[in-house]
Amino acid sequence: MKVVQMKLQDEEKTELNDFLKNKISDLETRKRKLVGVFGRTGAGKSSLINAIVGEKNLLPSGSVCACTSVTFKVEANNDSKKYEAEIEFIKKEDWKEELWFYKNLLDDDDDDAREKLTALYREDWKSKSVEELMDRKYFREIPEFLTWNKKTLKCESAEELSDKIVKYVSASNEEEDAVRQYWPLVECVTVRLPNKDLLQHVTLVDLPGNGDRNKSRDNMWKKMVGSCSTVWIVADINRAVAEKEAWEILQNANSLMGNGGECQRIHFICTKSDNVDDQSGAAVRDVVLKRNQVAKRKVNAEFKKQYPQCSKQFSFEVFTVSRNEFIERKHLQPDETEIPKLRDVLQSLNNNHSEALNYVSGARGILSLIQGTRCRGVADSKMQAFSVLEEKMRHELKVLQKAIDEIYRTFEQCLTEGVEESQHSCKGHLKSLLHPPRETGIGFHNRLKFAVKKNGVFKAKNGRKKNINMTLSSELTGSIDEEFRKTFPNEDKSGPFNGAIDLFSLDTEGMIKTYKDVDLQMHFLKTEEDKLKTKLKEIIREDKKTVYSSLTATIEENMQKCYTDAATITGTGSLENMRRTIQDHVHDKKDTMFQMAKDNMLKQLKELKGKILKNLEETLMESIELSLWTDDCSFPDVSVELDLVETFYSHLEANPNPN
Repeated sequence: MKVVQMKLQDEEKTELNDFLKNKISDLETRKRKLVGVFGRTGAGKSSLINAIVGEKNLLPSGSVCACTSVTFKVEANNDSKKYEAEIEFIKKEDWKEELWFYKNLLDDDDDDAREKLTALYREDWKSKSVEELMDRKYFREIPEFLTWNKKTLKCESAEELSDKIVKYVSASNEEEDAVRQYWPLVECVTVRLPNKDLLQHVTLVDLPGNGDRNKSRDNMWKKMVGSCSTVWIVADINRAVAEKEAWEILQNANSLMGNGGECQRIHFICTKSDNVDDQSGAAVRDVVLKRNQVAKRKVNAEFKKQYPQCSKQFSFEVFTVSRNEFIERKHLQPDETEIPKLRDVLQSLNNNHSEALNYVSGARGILSLIQGTRCRGVADSKMQAFSVLEEKMRHELKVLQKAIDEIYRTFEQCLTEGVEESQHSCKGHLKSLLHPPRETGIGFHNRLKFAVKKNGVFKAKNGRKKNINMTLSSELTGSIDEEFRKTFPNEDKSGPFNGAIDLFSLDTEGMIKTYKDVDLQMHFLKTEEDKLKTKLKEIIREDKKTVYSSLTATIEENMQKCYTDAATITGTGSLENMRRTIQDHVHDKKDTMFQMAKDNMLKQLKELKGKILKNLEETLMESIELSLWTDDCSFPDVSVELDLVETFYSHLEANPNPN
């Protein structure tokens, strides 16, 4: 199409010419698929990713332990033969605020905070003030942090790159290690590898399991989790069912992955499947394969038992993998290690057949329009076709609007029930947060003080993330969860709004028989309609995340005053005074804030409906007008190119599964 675009550059500048050049440019865009990888330290994530991407020494493991805050992305380097890393830092103002919390509200049992401070400052943090700890001498190696710029590293090998990035992603286990580590200041590290076709359009994202205290890192975590189309939960096979952290990841991220995200598949990956007691060589394979089957059966049963709602929303599959056997091949065949199966998963996501079909279909439509504008003596057919399409447009928009309005009324009814339940249950929900069992004294005082300074978010004594706003909005989200899943499914085969977008059709293919003189224009309009509906689904998939999260966001906005007031409370009895401030505020606001959350979500649904209808009408009418009202015989003859693209298109349609 670049050749055609060059030909158009030589033509007279017209509205149609600009329109066509823009359409050709739009053909080039493609979105990466994200695969989120979760798992506790020691579960074997690093070794798994190294094996899958075919780089033995890429991610640090063994002598280092994965830190709990940095998001780590692995993707193909499509522009260079170098191994590259791009390091993004948090803002220095955010780190200064975080330091203040650590210096003033550090719990005796807050090992995460101590690990961060020791990594960056060694022992200095214990005796120096916040201002002293912000001295530039601590950041000499990373001037980019002070100016909030990205740091780029380029290397000739994966091993060289791994050595350079270790201080930005991992915490050393060696207490006597005097090397300063910078991972507490890092938000995200993106590693790009050369010659990795498997990652051409896929990004592996090694994610912390539970967000972070730092706001920018936590926002990055939420955004990444919400953008993953596939999630891998990694656990040691010997602890797969009993591994609390692995299952808690599902609990913590479920709403972000599902109704608040776009996840379609959850894969539970049991690692180290070849770690068996001493056995003779012939017996090892039988033991490993038998245990793999038992593990798969138990994990599947646990998933159905613990998360029945997830079974409705995500496809779930268990893999049992052996990285060592995949490399050494002593007892198992490569396929039995299931590393190739996970590579197949990535290949299916990376599969460019649908993208190629979309590209060729778009090119076919554009070439059809260019060739169609050269035809003379078809003005009457064009005018008649235009009138029919204009009427079809009005009818189809009315049908679509009616379908969305019906869904809107269903949400309105669900939310009305959710508001009533929220008003009745908020006192009990709040009590469970403000008076946790077996938590008293200075420890919980500091956690609650942290919460009110961080908009209601804190970590409980057991390390689990707690969110006052999410707890208060839980009855509202629960009232719509099932309807939301049906209305905005994450799987590609089910269309949003109960398939109403897919049902919208101008039936241009059916019109070709009646209006043969403008068949090329009809082919173009069919392509434009298909492309637009695909684009609208992408818009809806993004916007629905905001719609769903608006319930909790509105509650958080309504809670701001009490958080601010509680944060100023000090002195004797401050814990009880903070509790009372929050409880009184919720009591006073419960008759309005839950209703506000409902109204805000319904408002966003209305805005989404307006965006959909406006996009359909304006975009398609522009295409109809330009294709049927414009003649431009000066356009180049592209019949040869059109015939070639028609051949490609027929071949792709006839071979939907080329692999």
